[in-house]
Parts: sequence; C-alpha cells; structure tokens
Amino acid sequence: MLKDTGERVIPEKMDITNELLIEHIARYHFSVPHVHGRVLDFATGVGYGTHIVAKKCKENIDEIIGVDIDPDVIKYAKGNYYHPKSNYTVADVTDPTLPNQLGIFDVILSFETIEHIEDESQFTDNIYHLLKPGGTLILSTPFGEGKGKRCGSPFHVHQMTENEFLSMFNQFPKKRFFYQKGALIEPMEGTQMDHKPLGIVIAYK
Repeated sequence: MLKDTGERVIPEKMDITNELLIEHIARYHFSVPHVHGRVLDFATGVGYGTHIVAKKCKENIDEIIGVDIDPDVIKYAKGNYYHPKSNYTVADVTDPTLPNQLGIFDVILSFETIEHIEDESQFTDNIYHLLKPGGTLILSTPFGEGKGKRCGSPFHVHQMTENEFLSMFNQFPKKRFFYQKGALIEPMEGTQMDHKPLGIVIAYK
C-alpha cells in the first residue's frame, strides 16, 4: 500500500521510477542497521517493506510481524512476500488490546501511517506499550500545515508541522531526527536540503 495516495498498489505493477515507491523502499533500507530481535512493521501494506527487513536482517532478527487493517493486502503479503522469519496479521493499529495480542517488540517501524490516524493518541499509546524498555521506534510522516488543518491529500487526517513532529516524542529519553526527500535521508542537524517534505525519527525507549 502506498499510504500517501490512499491506494492499495501491487508494487511490481508500478513504474520503478515512481518516487513514492522509491521513498517507501528507502525508509526500510534506512532502518536496516537499527533492526534486531523481535520487530513490528506497523501498517505494513502489501508487505514488501517487511520482506526487505526479513531478508536483509535475517541474521539479527527473531521475527518480524507485519500488521495492516486491510485483509486484502495481508492476503497479498502472505502470498507474495513469504520469509521464514516474517508473519502478517490483520489488525487495527488503534486497537487498545494490541499489546495483549501481539506482545512486545525490540523494534517498531511505522512509516507514513500516523497522518492517516484519527485516534492519534491511541496509536502512539499502542506503540509505546508495544515497545520493550530500551527498544527502538523508527517512524516517518510528511510535513504540512499542522494538526487540525486541511491538507492536500484526501486520505490524510492532517499533516503535522516540523515542530509538532519534533515535540511528539518527549516520552522517549533519546531520539534522532532526519529529513527525507526522495531516496535521500539525512540528519536534521547540518542538513543541506532546501525542501524538507518528510520527517523521520529514531526514538529509544
């Protein structure tokens, strides 16, 4: 799923020069050095990102679980992105019972999801309780006009400002922030980007 368009897309039917797909894939490759143990891909879509992590990190992970609310994309993921260390399940990322259902994780990935979520508080609360003490969250979102304001995408609840994004992770004692533009991801400090459309955080519980 390309969450920024609201479409459920079969990746191999896409043009490989499609920048949206390149952005999504780049985030998963960016996460690879930080992935270990038990991993959750929160809103996995059709599963290609989960599969990237499973293949690239097979020596360092125990398992990776891809969660999505859409049964059709989970069916597709199971049929097209099998790996011995991956599993896919249908679930709502705002379901308050998820920590009891899934247990806890060393690493949680959540890319281009939070801007779609009405109940943002429950979503972030779930992430915090699903993450082990000492665990790592890697989350991304596009920047926009701010919470509660209309944005260009009909599929987004809103797009937060950079300052709103930076203030979201105060419960995490250590974090690093990055900008993403296309396939390029670089630290916020010292950035040379003239336009900064997307933010990424690595937060340590």
